Amino acid sequence: MTAARAETALFPGTFDPFTNGHLDLATRAAGLFPRVVVAVAQASTKTALFSVEERVDMIREALAAFPDAASRVQVTTFEGLVVDCAKAAGAKVMIRGLRAVSDFEFEFQMALMNRKLSPDLEILYLMPDVRYTYLNATLVKEVARLGGDVKDLLPPPVFRRLLDKLGQKAKR
Repeated sequence: MTAARAETALFPGTFDPFTNGHLDLATRAAGLFPRVVVAVAQASTKTALFSVEERVDMIREALAAFPDAASRVQVTTFEGLVVDCAKAAGAKVMIRGLRAVSDFEFEFQMALMNRKLSPDLEILYLMPDVRYTYLNATLVKEVARLGGDVKDLLPPPVFRRLLDKLGQKAKR
């Protein structure tokens, strides 16, 4: 098999909300690929706090603070199989984050299923900056709901929207 340079990478997720860990991976992927498509899942087994439109807007606002990356990153939505989204985007690589060993089992199963569905799609795992290895969107929402300070865990536009969504319960 001959390796071909991938021009487009897909970074899929629910991004509810888009954390600094997600931002770290998106900007780093933009340094590796000429084009990165951040694909926001419309339907999920998770109950989303933010609508898909709100999540897309927050991601675009967060990326605007990084013009070099933002020029190579586009944000879209998808419904259905992620491999179909990758194909539609022309992506030969899918970016996934691995924070801890606990992520590995789930990601491994998903990678094998996606490989069965789309043998030519490569999965590339990136580890987030050490500051974000414990971070996930569910945890951020829960801490914010309970009044904890999550300001340093979210891009500023996302933090503001989270406060608004939760009725200003979180600490500024």
